[in-house]
Amino acid sequence: MIGLTVLGSTGSIGISTLDVVARHPDSYRVVALTANRDVERLYQQCLKFQPRYAVMADADAALALEKRLRDGGESIRVLAGMDGLEHVASMDEAHYVMAAIVGAAGLLPTLAAARAGKRVLLANKEALVVSGALFMQAVEQGGAEILPIDSEHNAVFQCMPADFSRGLDQVGVSRILLTASGGPFRSLPLDQLRDVTPDQACAHPNWDMGRKISVDSATMMNKGLEVIEACWLFHTSPERIQVVLHPQSVIHSMVAYTDGSVLAQLGNPDMRTPIAHALAWPKRIDSGVAPLDLFEVARLDFTEPSFERFACLRLAYGAIETGGTCPAILNAANEVAVAAFLSQRLGFIQIPEVIESVLEALPVQQDADLDTLLAVDEAARRQAEQIIRSRV
Repeated sequence: MIGLTVLGSTGSIGISTLDVVARHPDSYRVVALTANRDVERLYQQCLKFQPRYAVMADADAALALEKRLRDGGESIRVLAGMDGLEHVASMDEAHYVMAAIVGAAGLLPTLAAARAGKRVLLANKEALVVSGALFMQAVEQGGAEILPIDSEHNAVFQCMPADFSRGLDQVGVSRILLTASGGPFRSLPLDQLRDVTPDQACAHPNWDMGRKISVDSATMMNKGLEVIEACWLFHTSPERIQVVLHPQSVIHSMVAYTDGSVLAQLGNPDMRTPIAHALAWPKRIDSGVAPLDLFEVARLDFTEPSFERFACLRLAYGAIETGGTCPAILNAANEVAVAAFLSQRLGFIQIPEVIESVLEALPVQQDADLDTLLAVDEAARRQAEQIIRSRV
């Protein structure tokens, strides 16, 4: 039986992962569950899946969870903080690690899983955005497997030849086509973007996601981060990655070959499909997702995204082209700007303005170790906060 640690089990990806796992009780055993502060949901998950460990990133939440479990007669061991997260990501009982902690907070435990040689089901794109070179080095040195969970990268993975790591030219791949829904504002008049609210930005037309990721989808920073991630996952440059607006979210991404062929992966917009694929690869298992009805879909539309509408996408392309610590700066500034928007301290159209100001203010270092990256991340967050306060 395969032991599974779920980093971020109370988020949307974590919940979907546990839904798939529950359908295959003879194949997978949950050995650890982790969350930030959601004591009640993690408690209920512990009762159902009976992991050996439960980890809360927040120390006070860990104490509350431990009391709930002890009062209920449960012997599940509760850990707290980053040390606890790294422990359950690298322990021997965990054969697979679902890396689903949102944002840069998931970087260290995901790195720990890679160094320990796990099969890493990578839903935390920031691990590659912030520390791409270090992360891929950890994968190689630890002998880890990386299976992408983002629907787009998972689709590309499914459409790629098995030996794509030799280089795209060597396997006849000309381009990667990353599809994007365009979010809820893809056709909203530009002059109305100034007044959109957090609730409107979080109302994604196709996917059920957390609020931060939903805002990233509305700005298309999510797609920009995926471009950066794809460069590392598939050993390519940003010039060979094209973003395609596809509002139906039925084609999850495509791979174009030098012979003119384009392979696409299609399916209903449900994250349980890529999760099930990565859990079972190279086999296939039931995910609980309804079969795709092409007659109901009826049509598929494709358009080119506008950098005027989606300035965050432009900034992300620029960050990966610059390289070094630039993507880490981009990611940190975006996290702070999105948090400010969600708390109504910043307007929607000001998100890319803050990010660009931070990118202009901070120097880029081309060679950076982990300590340097963490310091850059913190500096970018401070700079972003200063810029936001100056605008309020």
